[in-house]
Amino acid sequence: MKQKIIKVKTKSKNYEVHIGTNLIPKLKNILKKNKVLFSKCLIVIDSKIPKKFITLLLRNLKNQKIYTLNFNANEKNKNYLSIDKIHNVLFKNNFYREDCIISFGGGITGDVVGYAASTYKRGIKFINIPSTLLAQVDSSIGGKTGINNKFGKNLVGSFYQPDLVISDINLLHTLPKREIICGYAEILKSSLIDSKKNFVFLDKNFNNILNLKGNFIINAILNSCLLKKKIIEKDEKEKNLRKSLNLGHTFAHAYEATLGYSKKLNHGEAVIFGLMNAVNFSKEKKIISDPNSDLINNHIKKIEIKNKYKDLFNKRKITSILNFMKSDKKNKSDSINLILIRNFGKLNLNYQAKSAELNKFLLKELNKAYL
Repeated sequence: MKQKIIKVKTKSKNYEVHIGTNLIPKLKNILKKNKVLFSKCLIVIDSKIPKKFITLLLRNLKNQKIYTLNFNANEKNKNYLSIDKIHNVLFKNNFYREDCIISFGGGITGDVVGYAASTYKRGIKFINIPSTLLAQVDSSIGGKTGINNKFGKNLVGSFYQPDLVISDINLLHTLPKREIICGYAEILKSSLIDSKKNFVFLDKNFNNILNLKGNFIINAILNSCLLKKKIIEKDEKEKNLRKSLNLGHTFAHAYEATLGYSKKLNHGEAVIFGLMNAVNFSKEKKIISDPNSDLINNHIKKIEIKNKYKDLFNKRKITSILNFMKSDKKNKSDSINLILIRNFGKLNLNYQAKSAELNKFLLKELNKAYL
């Protein structure tokens, strides 16, 4: 399978995203080709990555002075303490701004390392090697970095584009199916934002994609990355168009926070619930047609999620869900800003929902939930 390269050009930085198999062994050449040069490097390694890939990465960086830091990647460790640990290694070893920090892990690792990179001496070179499907199709591109606090998810952060992204498909074959489904949620979201053609591709090739079959998975990743490239090049800092990438996420982030970032629900599963909510709320408000909402809901029904929506949430949790939705960073008033869907490729970016109508809506969702 031929390697795919996407060239991202933003106002703050231009960089390449490499997608393909066996890319880590080619890292030295990719760095040289992209002129990403450094003498010292800190690699922050997600604890879930198999040792063989860590060994492979270290072998291909042997001409540089390498430091490593293990990171137990979970939402509870996405905090200031983790940033401080990274900064301490950089300061103690006198890293310069022309040196480099590499994130080797999933989306949480990338978010934390990216934020640490952006704040160390106001910016150090940053390479992202995403190890999960979720990170490869979404968080590794676009420059959003951040950590959580008690008020919600990703409320502290920065926009800081990487210098290079390496998405090696080989890493995905080590993931459990639940992690693949987690990443698939963002692939599905991207297709709804992009076009009916991409949605139909997913619907037709659903099993091949989840089973990481050859060109099916590469094309699914590529389509998602191309959409994100197109959007962030027009709106790097989420002033308007980039809000579309949050389809389903206002609900999703509130679900994760309400459960205290429990292992009962991962980010992708929360996004699938959020997409279901966004489609159903759009249908209730007569924003999307019944045939299109039925197409999307029928596709969502194919996705196997470990814990059912109605088992995780009940009417006693709705107050907590709404409070976290009110804390969402897209809000500009007491209303809750929702991204809704009008059609494939056409969204309503600024629907202002009142707490009372969302309370009523969520009660109905719990009663009819099919997930």
